[in-house]
Amino acid sequence: MGNLNRYKIQSAILLVALFLVSNIRAQISTQTLNGSSGINTITSAVPFLLISPDSRSGAMGDAGVAISPDANAVHWNPAKLVFIDEMNDMGYSLSYSPWLRALVNDINLAYLSGYKRLDRFSSIGVSLRYFSLGSITFTDVYGQTIRDFNPNEFAVDLAYSRKLSDNFSAGLTARYIFSNLTGGTQVAGASTKPGQSISTDLSFYYQSNSFDIGDMPSTLAFGANISNIGAKMAYTENADRDFIPTNLRLGSALKMDLDEYNKFTFTIDANKLLIPTPPIYDPNNPNMILSGRDPNVGVATGMFGSFTDAPGSLVNDGGVYTVENGSRFREELREVNLSAGAEFLYSELFAVRAGYFYEHPTKGNRQFISFGAGIKYKVIGLDLSYILALTQQSPLANTIRFSIKFNLGSTESGSTE
Repeated sequence: MGNLNRYKIQSAILLVALFLVSNIRAQISTQTLNGSSGINTITSAVPFLLISPDSRSGAMGDAGVAISPDANAVHWNPAKLVFIDEMNDMGYSLSYSPWLRALVNDINLAYLSGYKRLDRFSSIGVSLRYFSLGSITFTDVYGQTIRDFNPNEFAVDLAYSRKLSDNFSAGLTARYIFSNLTGGTQVAGASTKPGQSISTDLSFYYQSNSFDIGDMPSTLAFGANISNIGAKMAYTENADRDFIPTNLRLGSALKMDLDEYNKFTFTIDANKLLIPTPPIYDPNNPNMILSGRDPNVGVATGMFGSFTDAPGSLVNDGGVYTVENGSRFREELREVNLSAGAEFLYSELFAVRAGYFYEHPTKGNRQFISFGAGIKYKVIGLDLSYILALTQQSPLANTIRFSIKFNLGSTESGSTE
């Protein structure tokens, strides 16, 4: 933040930075030079855009790009919206989650989304995501209070989904992003401002025709979503602009009808940030890159270069640094997060879900199992989920999400999906 770096802004600003990757170790972007990989997380502005907003996917290990669609598809894969049951002409969902309760007690995420079928070939979706970071006290270098402020961020989406064939669809989303972390606080003549950006998502969805596995009718779905393709963001006039979290999500889901009343879905997602990986700098010359690439590039260059820019690990041989064989490729693979989940649905009324999420320790170390349940009566559905962290002192531990959904245009009992 330019000249603001000379001042001690209260610990809550540090919390904002820590939150950027949902892990208290996320701001340490370094690697050891002795041949073994250290922590080298990829950071961005407004990472709240990547938080799983709803309870259904939250209970399935944060997997959702290919599961059967509902109103929350605006986040996961807008291309799915046109495949929502034609009996449901429109619907919406409201989700709420107290966030990072292991650290503080006043951070919250709220998400409202909805869809409307235009015809049998197209649908639109809208959503509002609001993230409140509680109360923060700003202090100067002398410890004197400057002001109290409630930082907040939000994003507004408008999505369009179109069937390109009976089994395949595409989606396009426009997004406005607003991030106000400082409330325009001025220090020593340096003023801050809210960060703003616009972005787009490009998504695809394929759903197979029904086929049999044994005697069980089944369908297989594939989904892809490149989200948050957009302009960089800055919080001061003279500061470097930061990437927003452009993300590639790929996944598949297998749904089987076990019998007339019981259905089972298994899904798996893979995620990769499409922004630059921090390089390794010379410890004696912070401006000299020993391995990796300069991260100060444009959005398109950062996206395409993100598949090959991992610096790997360096070996120091008498002051001469060389890249350890295979370490760059290994680090690229470590940048892929995996989610897997399952859902059991009984009589289109009650669902039980569980999932697992894995992020490599050098890339943030978010590892957890999740579980939840859903129940539906006529057009109203209620879901909840819970995260059980697998790492010590994880800020994600004991996270709970709540969602309520409404599907309109049909009065028949329908799926909790």
